[in-house]
Amino acid sequence: MALFLSIFPIVLLIYLMVKRNPVPSYIALPMVAILVYLIKVFYFDADLVLVNASVVSGYISTLSPITVIFGAILFHRTLENSGALNTLRQWLSNINPNPVAQLMIIGWAFAFMLEGASGFGTPPAIAAPILIGLGFKPFRVACLALAMNSVPVSFGAVGVPTWFGFSPLGLSVQQTLEVSGMTALIHSVAAFIIPVIALLFVVEWKEVKRNILFVYISIIACVVPYFLLAQINYEFPSLAGGAIGLLISIVVANFGIGLAKVENAETNILITTGQIFKALSPTLLLIAVLVVTRLPQLPFNAMIQDKTEWLSFSLGYLGDFTITKGLVLSLNHIFATTISDNYRLLYVPALIPFGIVSLLTFFIYRLTVKEVHEIAMRTIKQGIRPFWAMFGSLVMVKLMTMGGDSSMVKIIGTSFASVAGESWTYFSAYLGAIGSFFSGSNTVSNLTFGGVQFSTAELVGLNTSLILALQSVGGAMGNMICVNNIIAVSTIVNLQNQEGEILKKTTIPMLIYGVIAAIAATFIVPLFYLI
Repeated sequence: MALFLSIFPIVLLIYLMVKRNPVPSYIALPMVAILVYLIKVFYFDADLVLVNASVVSGYISTLSPITVIFGAILFHRTLENSGALNTLRQWLSNINPNPVAQLMIIGWAFAFMLEGASGFGTPPAIAAPILIGLGFKPFRVACLALAMNSVPVSFGAVGVPTWFGFSPLGLSVQQTLEVSGMTALIHSVAAFIIPVIALLFVVEWKEVKRNILFVYISIIACVVPYFLLAQINYEFPSLAGGAIGLLISIVVANFGIGLAKVENAETNILITTGQIFKALSPTLLLIAVLVVTRLPQLPFNAMIQDKTEWLSFSLGYLGDFTITKGLVLSLNHIFATTISDNYRLLYVPALIPFGIVSLLTFFIYRLTVKEVHEIAMRTIKQGIRPFWAMFGSLVMVKLMTMGGDSSMVKIIGTSFASVAGESWTYFSAYLGAIGSFFSGSNTVSNLTFGGVQFSTAELVGLNTSLILALQSVGGAMGNMICVNNIIAVSTIVNLQNQEGEILKKTTIPMLIYGVIAAIAATFIVPLFYLI
């Protein structure tokens, strides 16, 4: 019964979102969150004060994704109203009007690099609006952006899912590098198939087939440096691989190598270097700020995460509120419990870089007060409903993960692992995907299920590094079906009530990814590592 009641809310949520007349996510998710609340209180006999504290924690956690969404929308609207997006669209068309080239440059290589720098769902948030500006359909772009943002995710935000996600396990540096290398190898095998499937969301197979040489040049240009660097470093594979791949993809597309000739439907407008630089400046500034603030070797990363207490005061029974020198806003001991949560004002990529870069773009393009007001109002209007969806999602996650080894999420994971036994290699990636489905984070998935995966591997005699690599790969592929990510990209591209349809589409490449991961772990990884 515990397993049934743990799984039932997920099944109900999926049903509500994908049925013939789907329930909008901003209604379905709060409904399911209430159901989980009742199950926790009346069946699992959870302490009511702890449950209510988890709800408050879920509200605080909502601030991170929702402010990123607002920031991304603001940035997109600013580029659109300033004319920068139109200039970028014309420039990319001039490089090569071939749609496959544009999809691979922006949706694959550019997003690959952004994931390495930031994470937090930033790549689809930036890449999707640019692709829509090039004339692609929003629904198709949303599916492509989610599917493409999988291979680099295990090393997103300068490797946080790998080095921090598995930190509770106390792995040695050597074993972490082994997990890193295996993770990159499995992802690299999947990279030869998943981006092609993603392209089919937008263009027909015959178009992909005609341009398949360029597709694989772009894939290999990202994956080779990514794989090689992952053998010796777990922070920069995605950032370096994406940057190298983007440069090579643009140069190759400019010469038309591997691309079928396509007539430009638009009249080629001569765009000067100055115009291109001005149009690119907000995006380049965005990337620069992300890199500078995320690299642990630079002082800014430590500054914006400085946890040294600066200000603290009591909010009575609600908890203790603290502000650190790095402007980390925390509510501790919520309702006199051990539950705490925080919002990292400077680290979450909302104010920095989206807010600041948008503000600078107002000045670069000399937008009027009226234009800025219009951008702000449209941004707020577009982000209201996603707030309730995110709130419902994160409350559900908080409630399902509370309780340690007796939590609903752990019950699901350990039950699946015990049934699979020695065949766990074939299923472990899907457990990682379940973690991301819940949390929207490869890092949280690794934190949640890393211990389950490690102990399962030891109990049934499997290689622990390999199983942890499959967990990390699963956490990355789960980004495709994560409700939070689907809501985010749907909101940014202004799709209404299409989350269920997107989930249906992206589930297919996610399931295929899991099969590829199992095959790679069984037959390819042993060729490179002693298992």
